[in-house]
Amino acid sequence: MTGAPMLKSRRPLLPVLAAVLVAASGCGGAPDGARSPAGGASGDRHEQLPQRFKESGVIRFAGDSHPPYRVVGADGTTVTGLDRDLQQALGEVLGVRTETVVVPGLPAALSGMLSGRYDAFNGPVKDTAEREEQFDAIVWMVTRTAYLVPKSGPGGVKASDELCGKRVAAVSGSIVEDQIARLTDWCAKAGKPAVEFIGLADTNGTILAARSGRADAAGMTESAAIDALAAAKDDFTYVTQTDEQGAGVDELAMLVPKSSGLGPVVHEAFQEVFANGEYDRIMERYGLQNAKVDKPGLNTAAGR
Repeated sequence: MTGAPMLKSRRPLLPVLAAVLVAASGCGGAPDGARSPAGGASGDRHEQLPQRFKESGVIRFAGDSHPPYRVVGADGTTVTGLDRDLQQALGEVLGVRTETVVVPGLPAALSGMLSGRYDAFNGPVKDTAEREEQFDAIVWMVTRTAYLVPKSGPGGVKASDELCGKRVAAVSGSIVEDQIARLTDWCAKAGKPAVEFIGLADTNGTILAARSGRADAAGMTESAAIDALAAAKDDFTYVTQTDEQGAGVDELAMLVPKSSGLGPVVHEAFQEVFANGEYDRIMERYGLQNAKVDKPGLNTAAGR
């Protein structure tokens, strides 16, 4: 595995602070485990940050409910999961705190970043050339699309080809919506009825739709399906979309507005998190070894 080498120069760390964020849109923010880095930041990495981040000492992430990446607590603001672990690892390298503001979904995260309310969104979302026009995309994992299916009920989906003509809930604007469109194209070529897409705000909503019978299945990343299955293995199973059905393997990224100048510095911080082994530890902690990449990429979609 390749990555940027650890730098030996160190700078004093920021003190531990509790942070409460209230988004301009009315969304509630919370410290959700935000803390000062415990290890030590590379002085060079911190100095590379745009001035406003050096002055504020904080990077604000938008985050919707999307287990196992973000698990929102009962208070609606506290966030745990892979995303928090990764944010804290990046914060250690950069010498800043990281905070997460809970938002209702991907469109709110994208518009909030472009308006300056949030500095980054870890999705993870599909890296596309269109998104790279406005955002720097740091690719840090890959995924396939899976469909969580209730074990009981009239749906009776045993394979992905049986999703044709079924109602499938997924997050609006997500990578899965695009995958469902490809699956629908495959269904049409096979002479089968189209998939009925039900767009919802977050992954929890899609699971609830499948559980309640509003949808026959809930579409999500395979890692999210595995996480959901671990919590409700008696209630659900899942099927994966095949290459023939247009699935393939998609590169997923963290998005940072280009206008902030933060993206290239975060990419270098990712390289250090890969090199120091923390990336491997985090991915293995959540059972995502098969989703790992050898090194983080920056704006790779335009060249594909």
